[in-house]
Amino acid sequence: MKKDWQISVKIKKDKDISQEEIIKVLLENRGLKTKKEIDRFLNPLSPYDIPLSRTGIKGLEIKKVILRIKKAIKAKELVLIYGDYDADGITASAVLWETLHKLGVKVLPFIPHREKHGYGLSVKGLKSVLEKKDKPGLVITVDNGIVAYKGAEYLKKNKIDLIITDHHQPPEKLPEALAVVHSTEVAGVGVAWFLSREIHKSFKKNLKGFKASNSLELACLGTVTDMMPMLGVNRSLVRFGLKELAESNRAGIKALCSQTGVEQTEIDTYHLGFIIGPRLNAMGRLDEAIDSLRLLCTLNDKRAVSLASKLGLVNRQRQNLTEASFEHARSLAKKKFLKDKLLFIASSSYNQGVIGLVAGKLAEEFYRPSVVLAKEKKYSKGSARSISGFNIFKALEKLKFLFEDLGGHPMAAGFTVKTKNLKALEKKLLILAKKEIKGDLLIPKVKADMEIDLKQANFSLFDQIEKFAPFGIANSRPVFVSKGVEVVALRTVGRDNSHLKLKFKIKSSKKNDGFIEAIAFSQGKKAKELSIGKKVNVCFSLDKNVWNNKKSLQLKVKDIAL
Repeated sequence: MKKDWQISVKIKKDKDISQEEIIKVLLENRGLKTKKEIDRFLNPLSPYDIPLSRTGIKGLEIKKVILRIKKAIKAKELVLIYGDYDADGITASAVLWETLHKLGVKVLPFIPHREKHGYGLSVKGLKSVLEKKDKPGLVITVDNGIVAYKGAEYLKKNKIDLIITDHHQPPEKLPEALAVVHSTEVAGVGVAWFLSREIHKSFKKNLKGFKASNSLELACLGTVTDMMPMLGVNRSLVRFGLKELAESNRAGIKALCSQTGVEQTEIDTYHLGFIIGPRLNAMGRLDEAIDSLRLLCTLNDKRAVSLASKLGLVNRQRQNLTEASFEHARSLAKKKFLKDKLLFIASSSYNQGVIGLVAGKLAEEFYRPSVVLAKEKKYSKGSARSISGFNIFKALEKLKFLFEDLGGHPMAAGFTVKTKNLKALEKKLLILAKKEIKGDLLIPKVKADMEIDLKQANFSLFDQIEKFAPFGIANSRPVFVSKGVEVVALRTVGRDNSHLKLKFKIKSSKKNDGFIEAIAFSQGKKAKELSIGKKVNVCFSLDKNVWNNKKSLQLKVKDIAL
């Protein structure tokens, strides 16, 4: 599929651009222009020192929480932490549970089951809690609750106090609660972490004990897995949290690194987002997410190893289930690809725990907004993933009269719909997409920071770029374009020859030209279009390759154009 390259800054022919100018462009592309902005980006403040005002959390709500917790301690009440089954909700639950437990609060965590209880502070979830012998006097949500009107009403009817901590988009009218600790600036675990920091300060008057709890590593993990922008407060949480993760003695972290083959001292956002995070999430998709929480909180090394193995097994099941469902959905999508601007796939064979992953893979391959549903007799669960420029949540909101519930944001959404309404939903959604999605939106975009000469792709530039880490949403690893580059070697590698290994010539002012190697993942098919001596335009990021303890610079190719 042909891609549209969007280059922020192009260079004039025969003009050498300095490394300082390159770095300046990269900073400006991230909205950083003033000395203060640049310094805050390159030298972020420790999360322990960030003022509460910078987090978007209201101090008055924190004070209400602290007073209510002190009351719970005095009355020896049970406090329930009501979490969520994704990695953000699990890490948030762990942070707040550990904080309250160490302060002597009688506290228990609860993670709802995706199919039994549904999402968030549901009446079904609360009923399963209240069926138990020990009834809580206070429920504190983490990473959910901001739209839980029914759950809030149910607790009020049962004379149980509610505190909401959440980061999702708030409605105009909030559910009734004793306090609402909320910010859209950070993930659910970020809200829980700053709340925990303030609770600890109130009880202990210093942060020594809180720092020793190593909860910052959990805030880092949850922030990355929830795909928060790697700027501002989130950048601080992740930058400093990665250091704690690298040195962590937490049994669960050590077991996860050992089980996945991740070198703990080298852990970065990639490992969290694509290796460790999916294992924590897999439990919430197919099993009991409480085991992910147990893994993060256990002090027993053997228990941690056992739980990490279980997470690995369930994750493999999740991968197999996702792949099988995707192949089925893919075959159906191919029939619709040319005629429809939106893919709508429903099947009774899909597990609701993986439909979001399947929708994401469809959107990536066909570059169409994709809606995937797990059909059941009375109600069907749906998950949607979009493309840049089309707000899938707003599109679905226009049809909200068809849904039992709906939530999400511009790029992703989830909903429940009566199965008898599926045909009506598909018809109306396809008409809406046809009207609102223009042709150019369906061309995949590759965004590049700037055009440079390939001779400037060196270790000196790579070292300067590394200061931009941690990389992630809103701060991706810088992407460059070099034009008229000569191919001097190429071969396919990997299973099914799906990847492409290349070598490019670097033109130099010196007598001997140099060369640089490159890897183009999932682009093996392009080998047929290329040949030795052919000149191409290449879009890439800089990558360090380590082999037999020797490091070399290579290009990680995003796209190649003749």
